[in-house]
Amino acid sequence: MQKIPITLKGLDKLENERTKLKNEDRPKVIQSIASARELGDLSENAEYHAAREQQGFIEGRIKELEAIISLSEAIDPTTIKNSNIVFGATVTIKDLDNDNEKTYQIVGEYEANLELNLISFNSPLGRALIGKEIGDIIDITTPKYSKSWEIIKIEYK
Repeated sequence: MQKIPITLKGLDKLENERTKLKNEDRPKVIQSIASARELGDLSENAEYHAAREQQGFIEGRIKELEAIISLSEAIDPTTIKNSNIVFGATVTIKDLDNDNEKTYQIVGEYEANLELNLISFNSPLGRALIGKEIGDIIDITTPKYSKSWEIIKIEYK
């Protein structure tokens, strides 16, 4: 199986979620199921069915996280010394239409979060940035827009 690249911070977040699900959420839902059983007839017991549904979600998410973690290859961006953009880079780009600057970190697909400026290396912007250097111009065309950016800063932090 192919390894999944992920930053150390991203891997830590997934491991923390798995630990919380196993050590906090799972015991709580088991207790909820036990309490709901005490209410009587399970066929019409909404609390019981809701707790069982929640248990299924928790168990499924634990299995998903364990699979991702087992296939993950953790990369520490602080150890990378490169003038080109590679996985883990924090890149500042300038919109050539309006001179607005944006900073993104290129991360794995399981840790990408646009609200936190974490973009997947597989995203259109991530793919366009990989291998580029300061001063390079990238053009992105998607069904919604076409933009050009200049790379103005590359950091590994």
